[in-house]
Amino acid sequence: MLFLLLGLLGVGLKYFEVGMVAGWSWWIVLSPFAMAVAWWAWADSSGYTKRKVVEREEARKQARIDRQRSNMGLPGSKGQRPKR
Repeated sequence: MLFLLLGLLGVGLKYFEVGMVAGWSWWIVLSPFAMAVAWWAWADSSGYTKRKVVEREEARKQARIDRQRSNMGLPGSKGQRPKR
């Protein structure tokens, strides 16, 4: 996402001829988009994206379980009693 934002910023600065970016080659200005594509290709092929989704779902599941246990007056996942 950072590469995409840098690319958009670079294109905007180049288009409106702002600062030193106006003198840069379009290849340099557009290179963050190529890096974003490379990052997304690597993240998808290596399983990084799926692993992060699973971690996020597990954290939400555990928070829901802890919240339900707390509402019932049982200790949470770390064995702590709820505050009264």
